[in-house]
Amino acid sequence: MRKLASLLGATLVVGVLASGCAGPEKKLGRGFSNTYEIVRMSEMRRTMEQTALFEPHATYSGAMVRGLNRSIARFGIGVYEIVTFPIPSYEPVCTNYLTPHLVYPDNYKPRILADSLFATDTTIGFSGGDVAPMIPGSRFRIFDN
Repeated sequence: MRKLASLLGATLVVGVLASGCAGPEKKLGRGFSNTYEIVRMSEMRRTMEQTALFEPHATYSGAMVRGLNRSIARFGIGVYEIVTFPIPSYEPVCTNYLTPHLVYPDNYKPRILADSLFATDTTIGFSGGDVAPMIPGSRFRIFDN
């Protein structure tokens, strides 16, 4: 049994090292982003917004259920991509149902955080960016031109 475990571990390490790091890195990052969807709920907000705009006869509860379904699907795909990140293929899965990149409602586009790492005027202590990006619906921006 120990020989089998060590052989399996060695095969896994060789497989990860031989496959290169760009594909697994992107797949793992995409998996973490998709897994965080259950907290972010941007898929639900976007689905509710798009349903209200393009299907005015639909109800809010129907849009909420559709958005929750899409959020849970994105979470499941994220878990799948985290578990299988060292295994090729590195292309996104289920792209006919969900987009491979994160979605946000059209009325909100996240930008770079207000942090001294990204700020150009750190000497005076002011910078631009979202004030509270972790709060859904926070659209107040400092120094937005």
